Amino acid sequence: SCGNPGAASDAGGLLCSLPQHPHRQQQQFSSLDDKPQFPGASAEFIDKLEFIQPNVISGIPIYRVMDRQGQIINPSEDPHLPKEKVLKLYKSMTLLNTMDRILYESQRQGRISFYMTNYGEEGTHVGSAAALDNTDLVFGQYREAGVLMYRDYPLELFMAQCYGNISDLGKGRQMPVHYGCKERHFVTISSPLATQIPQAVGAAYAAKRANANRVVICYFGEGAASEGDAHAGFNFAATLECPIIFFCRNNGYAISTPTSEQYRGDGIAARGPGYGIMSIRVDGNDVFAVYNATKEARRRAVAENQPFLIEAMTYRIGHHSTSDDSSAYRSVDEVNYWDKQDHPISRLRHYLLSQGWWDEEQEKAWRKQSRKKVMEAFEQAERKPKPNPNLLFSDVYQEMPTQLRKQQESLARHLQTYGEHYPLEHFDK
Repeated sequence: SCGNPGAASDAGGLLCSLPQHPHRQQQQFSSLDDKPQFPGASAEFIDKLEFIQPNVISGIPIYRVMDRQGQIINPSEDPHLPKEKVLKLYKSMTLLNTMDRILYESQRQGRISFYMTNYGEEGTHVGSAAALDNTDLVFGQYREAGVLMYRDYPLELFMAQCYGNISDLGKGRQMPVHYGCKERHFVTISSPLATQIPQAVGAAYAAKRANANRVVICYFGEGAASEGDAHAGFNFAATLECPIIFFCRNNGYAISTPTSEQYRGDGIAARGPGYGIMSIRVDGNDVFAVYNATKEARRRAVAENQPFLIEAMTYRIGHHSTSDDSSAYRSVDEVNYWDKQDHPISRLRHYLLSQGWWDEEQEKAWRKQSRKKVMEAFEQAERKPKPNPNLLFSDVYQEMPTQLRKQQESLARHLQTYGEHYPLEHFDK
C-alpha cells in the first residue's frame, strides 16, 4: 500500500500498488545499440562529449569550366553552345557594360537620381539567364539587369525606368534600377533586402501546385543571406519541396561590409545542406560554369520538385551604387586585380577568339554599335516627359475610394494655385 487511498486512481498510485517481484531482472539495453527515435534529425548516439568544429568539413570547391584564358579545362564539361548563343552571351554582357558606363555618368551629371552598375558580375546574370526557359519567373535583388538584357528587354525601357518618364512600365513610381516586366516574367525589384526570397518560394510553391513545369529563380547577395527572410525562404522551400533556384551572387562586399565580417562559416553554399537543399559553388566569372550549374539545377528542380542553391563567386568591381565611394574600404590595387586579371567579359572574349568566332575588328565595330544604341535610347528617354501627377492615385484600387479621390482633388487644387513653384513643364499633361 502507498498509504494514499486515492493514489491508485493516478499513474503513480497504479504503479505503486502493483506487487513487487524482487527476483525479476530488468531488461538490459546497450545505450549505443539503441537507435534514436527523435523525429527532428537522422543520427546515431555517441557516448563522448564532442562539439562539432566549424571547420570539420573542408571548404566546398568552386566549379569552373574555363580558365582565365578562356580555355576549356575538362572537355566533358564543355556545354558545346552554338556560336550564335555564345555571341548572344557576349553581346548581352558587353551591352550591359556599355549601358552601365553611360548611366553612371548620367547620374554624376545630375540627369538621373541614382544608379547601380554591374561591373564584374555580368557573367552571373547572363550565364544563368541563358540556362532558363523564357517563362521561368525571376525574382531579382537590384543587380541583375543582365537577366533582363539577355531576355531582350529594350534599351528604351531600361532608360525609361531610370528616367521615370511616360514610357516607364512602372509609371515613374520606383527609384532607378528597380526594373520589372510582366511579359518577360521579371518581378519588379524591391529595395528592402531579401524580401524577394520568401516571395519567390511562394511563387514556386504555386507553380508546383499548378503543375506549371516552370522554375522560379531568386537572386540575392551574400549580405542578403544574413537576413531572416533568407532563413525563412530556405526552410519553406525545402519542407514544401518547391521548384526554385536560389542564386547567390557572392561578390565579396555587402556595400562596405566584407565577407570576413559578414559570416564565419564556409560561405553561403555550405548552409544549403543544413536546410536539406542541394547546393553548389561555382566560378561566377566563368559564364559556362554558371550556365551548366543553372541548367542542371533547373532540370532537376522541375523534375524532382526540390530547391537548389547556387553560390556564384565573383567580385563587385564597381562601387555599390552612386551613393557609395568604395575607395574608403578597399584598395585600388584590389579592384584593378579583378578588373584586369579575372573579368568575366575578358574570359569569354578569349574563348571566342580561340574559336575563331570573333576578332579585333568585330570587337571595335560592336563597341561602336553598342554605344550608339545606348546613346540613342538615352537621348530618347531624356526628351520624354514624366508621367502625369494624377497617376500617383491609380493602380491600387479597381475603383478609387472616396478618401483617395479627395486627396487627388486636393493635389489638383494645390497645383492650380502654386503650380509656378513646380517644374510642371516636365510632366505629361
